[in-house]
Amino acid sequence: MRIAIAGTNRLAYWVAYYLADEGQHQFILLSRTPKPPLTARGWQVIIVDYSNQDNLIFNLAGIDVVVSIVSGNAQLSLIDAALNAGVERFIPSDYGGSLSRRLPVDPLDRGQSAALSRLQQCESRGMAHTVFACGILYERFFPGGIRSANIGQSSGASEEGDYLANIRSMRSQIPYDASGHPAMISMTAIQDVGHFIVAALDLPQRPREFRMRGDRMSASDLVRLAEVMRGSDFERAQHNAATLRDRLTLARSSHNTQETIRVHLLIATGEGRFDFDDANLNGMVDFTPVRFQAWLSTVWAGKLP
Repeated sequence: MRIAIAGTNRLAYWVAYYLADEGQHQFILLSRTPKPPLTARGWQVIIVDYSNQDNLIFNLAGIDVVVSIVSGNAQLSLIDAALNAGVERFIPSDYGGSLSRRLPVDPLDRGQSAALSRLQQCESRGMAHTVFACGILYERFFPGGIRSANIGQSSGASEEGDYLANIRSMRSQIPYDASGHPAMISMTAIQDVGHFIVAALDLPQRPREFRMRGDRMSASDLVRLAEVMRGSDFERAQHNAATLRDRLTLARSSHNTQETIRVHLLIATGEGRFDFDDANLNGMVDFTPVRFQAWLSTVWAGKLP
């Protein structure tokens, strides 16, 4: 099997890492610019122009599976090129909550709906697709935020502390669900998402969606683990749907785009959109993903006073 990884952020790195470690499949990385650290590992990096269909089709010739880690118009162009190049399976850049909990109109959508619509049109022409839902990425709680992994830099909520808990300042925002309980969250580390994707490539099952997670807990328990690591209580602001709607109104009225996105993330969490009961992929693969508490302690070691 020949794999093309479209993108070169931290998730792309881990997909490439596990493909190389496994050694069963050939792979290439597609990038807009040269990436010397990746080529230094012996990995083939091909420079592409996502606005040039001929260029993409040429470089996808002979590829069986595309793992996309690009979004927006670049991903739509990649889908079209993959179809015309005869790619058998496309994994879209849609690493978040489960499809079953998506909204028809999603304020957090960054081109995922358009990509899925395009992929559904491609099915009748022989190109299948599978979404890998991973819930919330642990790296939202990474020193420097998720942007440190080169993910979500244009999302408006990629900085340290933008989602649910600020580990450094020890402040938290805890959304509650409609039943009055702290919202539940399924979560996965970026490294394990890469491992799950590679492990799933050889599975005979090819559902519309694979769901994975490294951990599952309430927003309150997540903050408690952060408090244990810091050795001190966090400031806790508790929010129900009404208080979050009030915050959203205020953010919009003050034209605060970043705060608007942050509040939408909390609303989505309270609605259960980053949680799922059945992580169907976990039971199909032969490795154990890292738990959140162990990950949190490791990445923050030596980073705090």
